[in-house]
Amino acid sequence: MGNISSKIQILFLLNVAMMLPINALAQTSNLGLYEQTSEVNNTMVHYEADKGSIIRFYSVASTADTYGTYFERSDYNTPERRERLLTLISQYQNTLKALDFDTMNINGKVDYILFNRNLNNEKDALVKQQKVYNKIKVYFPFENQIYALEKPRLRGNKVNGEAVAKEMNSLCKTIKEQIKTVEKINGLDKESSNFAVQHSKALQQILKKYFEFYNGYDPLFTWWVPKTYEDLDKLLADYGTLLKSKKVEISTQKDDGSGIIGNPIGRDELIRQLETEFIPYSPEELVNIANKEFAWCDAELLKASKEMGFGDNWKEAQEKVKTSFVAPGDQPQAMLDLYNQSVDFLKKNDLLTIPPIAEETWRVYMMSPEAQKVNPFFLGGESLIISYPTNTMSYDEKMMSMRGNNPNFSRATIHHELIAGHHLQQFMRDRYKAYRHFDTPFWVEGNSLYWEMLLWDLKFPQTPQDKIGMLFWRMHRCARIIFSLNYHLGKWTPQQCIDFLVDRVGHERANAEGEVRRSFEGGYSPLYQIAYMLGGLQFMALKNEMVTTGKMSYKEYHDAILHENSMPIELLRAILTNQKLDRDFKTNWKFYKF
Repeated sequence: MGNISSKIQILFLLNVAMMLPINALAQTSNLGLYEQTSEVNNTMVHYEADKGSIIRFYSVASTADTYGTYFERSDYNTPERRERLLTLISQYQNTLKALDFDTMNINGKVDYILFNRNLNNEKDALVKQQKVYNKIKVYFPFENQIYALEKPRLRGNKVNGEAVAKEMNSLCKTIKEQIKTVEKINGLDKESSNFAVQHSKALQQILKKYFEFYNGYDPLFTWWVPKTYEDLDKLLADYGTLLKSKKVEISTQKDDGSGIIGNPIGRDELIRQLETEFIPYSPEELVNIANKEFAWCDAELLKASKEMGFGDNWKEAQEKVKTSFVAPGDQPQAMLDLYNQSVDFLKKNDLLTIPPIAEETWRVYMMSPEAQKVNPFFLGGESLIISYPTNTMSYDEKMMSMRGNNPNFSRATIHHELIAGHHLQQFMRDRYKAYRHFDTPFWVEGNSLYWEMLLWDLKFPQTPQDKIGMLFWRMHRCARIIFSLNYHLGKWTPQQCIDFLVDRVGHERANAEGEVRRSFEGGYSPLYQIAYMLGGLQFMALKNEMVTTGKMSYKEYHDAILHENSMPIELLRAILTNQKLDRDFKTNWKFYKF
């Protein structure tokens, strides 16, 4: 009887399917496809693969170990690699233009716009490199001799050991003369000096790779070349040191006493970078946004201070909170307790989907004392890296680290770093639309900061001490906008930025120094530090548009964010609202109401 019933159900479903229009079936199928792909996916994947092949082939460093496995990727572009990459970009720009934009699904249109932006950004960066190279190539009249040695090696050509030694000896003589010439010049600007040093090291790497290929394997090469190569390698190293010594820093790059030397980029470059991130505000408007958000923090801070019995003296209230630190050795357990509280809150309120493997696979490490000078707080992702004192630190260093990482301050940062923040982001990005390479701190950091804002609104902080801890970080994100933009506009020095964090936010001085050093010397983009608060505000504005109006539940909204992968939030908004787009789309979403 059960078998007959099953057969009837199957026949019924087949009949229903046959009655559906073909286009309806196609649309149903396509909806599933668009969870992982778009009309531009293949082009994007092919480009990344082609670019990888070119980068590895024209690399100055070895790209294979003795077992043939790739292990190193050099980011330095030789003139030949730069030219080859520019040609590749041009080819893919033509491929992109040939696609039928108007017939694409919203996912395809967004991929088209952002992939085109990526190509333009990569092209601009290569052209900028070429301009700097053109300034310094006069100091390397011998480089073509080195490239001529290396090129046949890529195919394993047989060489004449005596001829190679003679060529290297000639290079030694040329470089000695070049050293005498450069010793007489007045100096090089910072950008040129850094590039010249990098170029010198790249030439060393090419020769090292060349030498190691033949030495020991080719008997005559091994007899003729090693001593001359050793002399040549040392001369190139000395030449690089000389070029570095010729660096002349402009006033904005000199040490102001803080020991922090960055590179202010100026207003025009700030605006250009903001446009590529789809932020339609000027630097001055962004500072105004930060000040308005700071005012909100101030008002809430005073409320919490009064609840604690400190009246308007919020610094005394904050000082009390800082003394709540746990004993040495207890910080990992304290952070696990905070993690459990935050994840329980997310589940209780059904705020998003948390895959069991994501919960299972995060882990904990401790930050080294040296790393804590740059990262005085947490780092997160699949690994939570905790900053807390070790026995090797001085008394003052220990106290500042413990005070700055007290449990009330850490309440906001645990979910920022783990779930629903960076760990869950990375987990989902590996599983949804992984072909998208549209990384932006406005999504990565902004989404984690958004969760701090949302959990505040949903009453996650219960005590005034909790509120002061969470407000500390929100004030810090406001301060990052203010000090970062003022620094890059040339208005503030690193020391002024440090003082601002201490006086206005309540940072321990060592922690403030670490934050500013991380901002300007840590390899982050100029917009990185402003992206936390601004990205968070964008996600809040989009939440108001999609959730507050009843178009989506919290869970649907938060899952949708993670299913689209990292991208500028204005384009995420376009996907969620199915916005009409054209191929020359420019940023126009004014997400903040003054």
